[in-house]
Amino acid sequence: MASSKLNGPTVGSGKSELRSAKPTSENRDFPSSVDESELLTVPDGWKEPAFSKEDNPRGLLEESSFATLFPKYREAYLKECWPLVQKALNEHHVNATLDLIEGSMTVCTTKKTFDPYIIIRARDLIKLLARSVSFEQAVRILQDDVACDIIKIGSLVRNKERFVKRRQRLIGPKGSTLKALELLTNCYIMVQGNTVSAIGPFSGLKEVRKVVLDTMKNIHPIYNIKTLMIKRELAKDSELRSQSWERFLPQFKHKNVNKRKEPKKKTVKKEYTPFPPPQPESQVDKELASGEYFLKASQKKRQKMEAIKAKQAEALSKRQEERNKAFIPPKEKPVHLKKPKEASTETKIDVAALKEKVKKAKNKKLGALTAEEVKLKMEADEKKKKKK
Repeated sequence: MASSKLNGPTVGSGKSELRSAKPTSENRDFPSSVDESELLTVPDGWKEPAFSKEDNPRGLLEESSFATLFPKYREAYLKECWPLVQKALNEHHVNATLDLIEGSMTVCTTKKTFDPYIIIRARDLIKLLARSVSFEQAVRILQDDVACDIIKIGSLVRNKERFVKRRQRLIGPKGSTLKALELLTNCYIMVQGNTVSAIGPFSGLKEVRKVVLDTMKNIHPIYNIKTLMIKRELAKDSELRSQSWERFLPQFKHKNVNKRKEPKKKTVKKEYTPFPPPQPESQVDKELASGEYFLKASQKKRQKMEAIKAKQAEALSKRQEERNKAFIPPKEKPVHLKKPKEASTETKIDVAALKEKVKKAKNKKLGALTAEEVKLKMEADEKKKKKK
């Protein structure tokens, strides 16, 4: 016991030694002059070393297995490509079985399996095959730098017609929208039924999921594609890597905001009071208040007749007023007296010019006949009468 105390450190002292052993700015391996931003960035072309058998020579302790069902229309294709699936999985020491009666695919580890994560990748492989992804694309999931994402879109839109339209919007005319999204994210995308399967790098899968969910929320994919194109151009600039890109990205606003239609007649709610409303007055209470209750029957009858006569007199006076309106002359507009126009002194009559005009008219025989012409005419008329 004594030797163990002397040789081995105590628990408390061990903690202090560990604390002292933590790297500080003095005892770090890298120099202090190196910028921390350079240490956080991954150098171009760097890849994580592959997991080999030397990393786990003893293998796995227990067997793990995953199974998934596939639709009936995939049975013929899976039957053809299953030998290729088995060959790809056998390289990683994983067994694969196809049950056509039950309609399921199963993958399980063996004693020779050394990679503990390969069973998860094998599970993703059979899931992708069940979701109509071709074997050539699905087998890429076994690589270390490739991942997959199966996005469920069936429950995002309730109306089936609207769901089909939005799913078609994601694909685009002749698959152009989907192809543009694949080029920008470096992912393979497969839209099938109620799911969207994507295979590619992690950064691309994140963008694909965002675009798919936004499309099902009635946001057109072209807006997200435009943003991705700008981001790709900005990523090429090394100076902008550490800066915010919000000022470069477009801000799209909703144009067709569906406002709730307000009713024509608005009912204003009264303030809540714990007390009940006052009881309305009965006919007896009203008569007691006015004093009619204590009157005799003949007096009541006389009051009623007086009230009826007063109403009739009012109606008669109103009717008479309406009849008399036809005999009331309309108001005439006031006539404004116009001042007579003063004779303009500017235009003066030229007497000499008028005399000349009259002489010319006589010479042209346009005016009245002369005295000589009148005599000749008289003589001609007398000769005609004598001849007759």
